[in-house]
Amino acid sequence: MNQFVEFVGNNAMLFVLLAAIVAFIGWTEWRRFARPYKEVSPAEAVNLINHEDALVLDVREDSEIKSGKITGARHIPLSVLKQRVGDLAKYRDRAVIVSCGSGLRSGQAGDILHQQSFEKVYSLKGGIAAWQNANLPLVKK
Repeated sequence: MNQFVEFVGNNAMLFVLLAAIVAFIGWTEWRRFARPYKEVSPAEAVNLINHEDALVLDVREDSEIKSGKITGARHIPLSVLKQRVGDLAKYRDRAVIVSCGSGLRSGQAGDILHQQSFEKVYSLKGGIAAWQNANLPLVKK
């Protein structure tokens, strides 16, 4: 035991770094666990659309939507979602799948929807890029 205490004393900086890394990993996992929405794969999203009549909400900007969107998706850019969340009030009791380009902005939109009492909010993991990689169709306007 004395050797361990001596080792820690001689390598204090390494143990401080180890503690910081463990704390960071714990914080990251806690945030992932505590978020108010669930991430779903493209296959899980298709299942929600087909069996639970889920609404797909595309939060990409207007310039990005030109490349195509999921069939039946509602488009409200993230930049105006807070102002237009009332447009979605009739969907509060339905599953809502939020999609964006890569899956990053959909989490922010999920937080906004949860704050507005949407209970079944999902984020498309990997966004439209993952949808395309799964060879699922997009429609262009």
